[in-house]
Amino acid sequence: MQIALTITMMIAIGAIIGGFTNYLAIKMLFRPYKTLYIGKWRVPFTPGLIPKRQDELAEQMGKVVTRHLLTPEGIKKKFLNETFQREMTGFVQREMENFICSEKTPAELLETLGLTDIHVKAEVRINEMIDKKYERIMEKYRHQSLRMIIPENMIEKVDAKLPVISEFIIQKGVDYFSSYEGNRRIQKMADDFLKERSGVLGNMMQMFMGNMNIADKIQPEIIKFLKNEGTAEMITALLKKEWNNVLEWEAEKIENQFKKDDILTMIKNNVRKLLNLEQVLQTPLSTLTASFRTEIVETVANNGVQFFMEWLSNRIDNLMERLRLQEIVRQQVETFSLEQLEEMVMTIINKELKMITFLGALLGGIIGLFQGILAILMN
Repeated sequence: MQIALTITMMIAIGAIIGGFTNYLAIKMLFRPYKTLYIGKWRVPFTPGLIPKRQDELAEQMGKVVTRHLLTPEGIKKKFLNETFQREMTGFVQREMENFICSEKTPAELLETLGLTDIHVKAEVRINEMIDKKYERIMEKYRHQSLRMIIPENMIEKVDAKLPVISEFIIQKGVDYFSSYEGNRRIQKMADDFLKERSGVLGNMMQMFMGNMNIADKIQPEIIKFLKNEGTAEMITALLKKEWNNVLEWEAEKIENQFKKDDILTMIKNNVRKLLNLEQVLQTPLSTLTASFRTEIVETVANNGVQFFMEWLSNRIDNLMERLRLQEIVRQQVETFSLEQLEEMVMTIINKELKMITFLGALLGGIIGLFQGILAILMN
């Protein structure tokens, strides 16, 4: 009975010593947080190991994260992973569809960014761009002929259209002079002609014509003249001659003929009507994107995600270098309070630390067993 009691006591004492020793060693990793003094004498092993080396721990954690956890190769591999790209594409498509189906207007969205009166500011900038562009073009072409400025294929197209224009003019002339209005115009012109020549010639012509309507005689002849093939050729030749004369004009002559300010005003007005910025900015996004919403969601989102992932993966080394992740991790760990740091570590390895404590108690108990047996044998 005495032997069993002795062995049990030795096992219990060994287990308590082993378990408590390991428990104390674990606690001393963090505790105490600050250096303890008795008078001027510093208590050994204070502060704890981790508080004492927090700066070194922070630096090492930064190196571990950037060298082994968040490496450029690992991130690049993740970006180029097909499953990840599909997930990102689906996410972007959902977000994009929600955005373009919004009833908010571009003006309202811009206002959230602090941008107001955008259409006014945009028109001012556009007008400034038109002024600068006009000046650059005129500086280059002001003393060149239009033949040198206008593309050759456009000149050829105009040349080919001259006969068509000639036929159009003739047909409009025939239609006009065949009408009642044309007949009255001819009669008025004839009356004015005779009045201006009141005398022997005028009296003779009036006596010769009698009561006959002069317009009824002249009208068919004018129409006959217009329908004659030679008339079309003549008008075409005249148009071609004038067109060639215009092509020899210098650009400066056009500017002087129509006035620079008037030309710029015309261009700006046409651009403003074409863009219609004020109406566009006040139209809901859902309306603006209605006709091409499917293409945006399916094609643009898919291609955009692939392009962005490839672009980002090719620049991830430079990006991570600029982010200085190692520095970020180091600074974050340095700013942790010791309580936070202890809680973070204990949360991760709490079970393992308990097992170390139990293992210390187990080993202490085994050692106590052998010590008890050895003590009995020696007695």
